[in-house]
Amino acid sequence: MKFASLAIIATLLLLLTLLWRRWRRSVRADYIRTYTFPPALYEKLRKRRPELALKDCQLVGRALRQFFLAYLQGGCRYVSMPSQVTDDLWHELILYTRHYDSFCKKAFGDFLHHTPAVVLSRDKQNNSGLRRIWWLTCREENIDPRKPSRLPLLFAIDKKLNITDGFVYVPDCRGITRSNDHGSSTPYCGGDFSSSDFDGSTDVFGDGSDSNDSGDGGDGGCG
Repeated sequence: MKFASLAIIATLLLLLTLLWRRWRRSVRADYIRTYTFPPALYEKLRKRRPELALKDCQLVGRALRQFFLAYLQGGCRYVSMPSQVTDDLWHELILYTRHYDSFCKKAFGDFLHHTPAVVLSRDKQNNSGLRRIWWLTCREENIDPRKPSRLPLLFAIDKKLNITDGFVYVPDCRGITRSNDHGSSTPYCGGDFSSSDFDGSTDVFGDGSDSNDSGDGGDGGCG
């Protein structure tokens, strides 16, 4: 009877812990969704990218929120930034040092350090971060990460805003590569994230499910 009682108590504590983690993640997600960027942030982005209108900057702000939400829902494990223009806005936000530090503590429980925008390559860590972000942003927008019919905002925004040095993504490269619709430029493919051609593996692809409550306490903390 004693061992049975201890087992019941242990199970209840585990359930309470999981419920608390889920509640905490929900509170943090709401904070990210309703967070107000510093008033002059978009003007700073427009100085860096003068071709952008205010409504374009606001769309970049949505993409940056999507990135932050994916980081949270992935248990604050390592992520990579797939968009050049969203990376620009992230960098400008970090320059508001105290503001950004306060945001990170409320959103993640720890500081989220900046990493440059990247594409799939031979770098396994960056690839893992991209695969995790791809999976989570696809899930958020009800896109099949393995057979995407469209792109999540974070992966579509550079092309949408015609960013000169941006990363141009398409859901599936096969037809576009054959028809050469993008001229001399080679688009990056959403379908590549489930491929092992770049680094010999598909590490972390699919491990970032937002239903995985055991992910707290990864590389970034979420403490």
